[in-house]
Amino acid sequence: MERAGRRNLMKIASISRLIVSILVCQLAGVVGSAFTRPAISSWYATLRKPTFTPPNWLFGPVWISLFLLMGISAYLIWSKGLQNRKVIIALSIFGIQLVLNMLWSFLFFKLQSPVYAFIEILILWFAILFTIIYFFKISRAASFLLFPYIFWVSFAVILNSYIWKLNP
Repeated sequence: MERAGRRNLMKIASISRLIVSILVCQLAGVVGSAFTRPAISSWYATLRKPTFTPPNWLFGPVWISLFLLMGISAYLIWSKGLQNRKVIIALSIFGIQLVLNMLWSFLFFKLQSPVYAFIEILILWFAILFTIIYFFKISRAASFLLFPYIFWVSFAVILNSYIWKLNP
């Protein structure tokens, strides 16, 4: 009976870590969208954009999905144990890229600065790459879950650069 109780507690702890990981990432998305939403129908609508710019309605579902994958990825690393130095380093890098993700929305939409946002998104891209590399050393699955994220941010780098060039 005691062994079954410990297993149940471990399952509850594991599910709790998964929920926390996903919620933290989704919260980062909410913070970013707080800067984004007010500018979509005003400032952003006035910008000249390249023909390959996705429709506005697409960004929300894409980011929700990416933050979900990021949360699952972080959970897989966290589940390896915080007593592991590699885990702490990997999750720290993950946290940095999460903050950089929110910062991009602030720079681009709140400060209305495509040039600062472009510089920042390049830094974000490298932070995501470092996260993938460090996650790979701990869990291949966790690193692979971040591939859609770096692909989307790669596209965002191109989009951001075009918007900057089209709106000097």
